[in-house]
Order: sequence, then C-alpha cells, then structure tokens
Amino acid sequence: MSDVVSIELLLDPDTEARVRADWQSLAAAGMSSLGAYRSPTNRPHVTLLVRPELAASAFPDAIARLPVALALAEPVVFGHGDRGVLAWRVEPSDELVALHTAVHAAAGPGTDAAHTAPGEWTPHVTLARRLRLETLPEALALLGGPHVGSGLSLRRWDAASATVTDMS
Repeated sequence: MSDVVSIELLLDPDTEARVRADWQSLAAAGMSSLGAYRSPTNRPHVTLLVRPELAASAFPDAIARLPVALALAEPVVFGHGDRGVLAWRVEPSDELVALHTAVHAAAGPGTDAAHTAPGEWTPHVTLARRLRLETLPEALALLGGPHVGSGLSLRRWDAASATVTDMS
C-alpha cells in the first residue's frame, strides 16, 4: 500500500518534543531517523487506520474520546531482513483501544493494513525506518526512557497528495 489514507493520533507537545529528541539523537549519530524528513506534515503520531481508500468522515465518536492517555512503553523493532523499523511501543490502554475501535466503526468496512486492523493493531510511534539491525544496540542507547503523555487530536493523511487534514 503506497498510496494510502490513514487516520493518525497526534501527541501532546511534551510527548511530541520527546519523540523529536529521539529522532534528533538518531540522526546526529548518522542513523536512520524520521527526523531526516523535513516536511511540515512529518509529525510523531500513532497510526489508527490505514487503507488504500477512505471516504470522508468526521469521526465524531472517536473525537469525543479525546484526549486519551498515552504511554511510550519500550522500544520495539519490526524487522525486515537486515533492517527494521524502530519505534516506541505504545501501551494499548483500554481508552486507546476504545479510540481505535471508534475510528474503525466510523470508517466502516474496508481493506485495512494488517498492522492497523482491529485485533492485529500494534500501537507505536515510529522513530526510524530501514535501521540497520547491526546498529540496534547503539540506537537503543541513544533513546530516552519510557514516557507518559496523551494523544490530543486526529488527522487524516493522504499519501497520494501528501496532504493532511486536521479532524479535531
């Protein structure tokens, strides 16, 4: 899925700054980092839904659940050969799972990316893509510790047009 639409949960300012500090630490060490992407649409977030197409929706029941507590629990790696995605695993609290459920209920049936589908969702905040796994111990040493914050708002990301729409 390259041209996709996603619904993303944006973080409170302190949590966003905390993730951006991790991005900067990785980039300063010459490692893969989402901090290398200078687009104003590049923000730390938790992806709630990804589909190849998604009809416009206001997601009122999901938005009514905001803000939602959010805990960066520990680093996690989604490996692909000798590289992987490095992320903070987000604790799937009852209120975060209820928000995820509300987003999917409002979206209706569709072709979800497996990592965002109900029952298969792994909530996380991405730090780096294509990180060389041989550098993982060094990368982990650069990260801050667990953090508790909140998710404040939703946005819609349209990859085909590289646009975001604030939803709340």
